[in-house]
Amino acid sequence: MLQRCLDMLAPALREPGAVVVDCTLGLGGHSEALLTQFPEARLVALDRDKEALRLSGERLAPFGERAALVHAVYDELPDVLERLGIPKVQGVLFDLGVSSMQLDEADRGFAYAQDAPLDMRMDQTTGISAAEVLNTYPPGELVRILRAYGEEKQAKRIVAAVVREREKEPFSNSARLVELIRDALPQAAKRTGGNPAKRTFQALRIEVNGELSVLERAIPAAVKALAVGGRIAVLSYHSLEDRLVKQVFAAGAATTAPPGLPVVPERYQPRLKLLTRGAELPTEEEVAENRRAAPARLRGAERIREDVE
Repeated sequence: MLQRCLDMLAPALREPGAVVVDCTLGLGGHSEALLTQFPEARLVALDRDKEALRLSGERLAPFGERAALVHAVYDELPDVLERLGIPKVQGVLFDLGVSSMQLDEADRGFAYAQDAPLDMRMDQTTGISAAEVLNTYPPGELVRILRAYGEEKQAKRIVAAVVREREKEPFSNSARLVELIRDALPQAAKRTGGNPAKRTFQALRIEVNGELSVLERAIPAAVKALAVGGRIAVLSYHSLEDRLVKQVFAAGAATTAPPGLPVVPERYQPRLKLLTRGAELPTEEEVAENRRAAPARLRGAERIREDVE
């Protein structure tokens, strides 16, 4: 859905000196496309993964000073822009979830299809690993995480098995967890929805990286950073992310005036205009080309008014 993101941001990025923020740099594919398609624009790109910054830095080196790469989590966007002396930006792009690089590097522990240490930290220099979550969290908290972040209906069964097994030996590798989940689930649950470990791994990853709490802060901050006429595009990969984005955009696009006013004062007028009707989905061709695109949901909005204090 890269081209759709570029098309959505295009009207805001054609003026010389426009600044676009790639909040999820990864390997730099989106950033490279932004710098190539909008030759007058400058890029600020964030990532919490130092290895991603190193690799994308090599990829984006030909663009020189047009690209500023920053080691930061995307809810730190206001601080990053302040340090760089950028009061407002014309475009913001989020491509949420785990990057292909993180999935493909076996030793990161994100993928349930290969055995690896249960780490799952996007920034391996800070925070607790997925193994520590499994080995130390109380059973009730583990059940909550699997239900809330993985929408796992069999959370109680899985957690009961985890607690039983961690008393024998702490968890350290992904293969043991995958095997435990397969054994814990009833046959009917194994027949639907792909790998039965998928939801548990998603839940652990979200917990380890604080993804939803970070996103709750990041989307409003990104909207606030937009200049009038600026645009934001967000690619989400599961319903929890998409719901948060939808709520922030819907609130910004709604009037806050008390009902019955004959004339709506400026301070109550909408700040955003929605650029998508609901969430846009990938085409069949895109999914055939990249299976990981299947759950993607794209939403966009344009800043049409400043905040009135």
